[in-house]
Amino acid sequence: MDDVRKKEILDKLAEAVVEYDEDLAKEWSQIALDEGLDAFEAIMNGLAAGMETVGDLYDKQEYFVPEMLMCADALYAGLDILRPHIKKEDQKKMGQVVIGTVQGDVHDIGKNIIKLMFDVGGFEVHDLGRDVPLEKFVEEQMKTDSEIVAMSAMMTTTMTGMKKVIEMIKEKNPNVAIMLGGAPVTQDVADLFGADGYAESAGNAVQEAIKMISQLRKLQEQG
Repeated sequence: MDDVRKKEILDKLAEAVVEYDEDLAKEWSQIALDEGLDAFEAIMNGLAAGMETVGDLYDKQEYFVPEMLMCADALYAGLDILRPHIKKEDQKKMGQVVIGTVQGDVHDIGKNIIKLMFDVGGFEVHDLGRDVPLEKFVEEQMKTDSEIVAMSAMMTTTMTGMKKVIEMIKEKNPNVAIMLGGAPVTQDVADLFGADGYAESAGNAVQEAIKMISQLRKLQEQG
């Protein structure tokens, strides 16, 4: 397949998600397979790239929750076709993630997009939902032995709870990678709180997570 055709297919997959067109997502997912495009690439650079655009549209308040949900439906429609064709080496579980919005915060749309991205990226996701008591993050991490805990906060008042969670988790299990996200969170805040990663956007979250997992794997191999 030449690069021009590949780009066309990936663009159409992304467009199907942005336009929340389930039929188009199915149609182009099938075309991708028929023409020999790698399924994992079609998911990450097609469907997931579309969802990243949707996240931007949401941030600009051009899309709202109903559109987001329809876009997710289109993404899953394509995913259903492509996922069974992911190669074994791409399929090995990336790891496990505990995700939630911290106590006092009921905003969960950003968290839901990131959950979707983790899902697409092949992680096993334990979603605690929103307004999650701080100890719950610690309990869930210990119960699942997840490599990553991802916390989101949309308000500066709830953001400080993240620092407590990081302290509690690191005390019990220093090897867990902790990732923060949400409007008031910056790289400086993440550093100050002792987090391992910071996600500026949903697409960036998965890249951050993959980086953190590979660092953890290296540590485990050395251990």
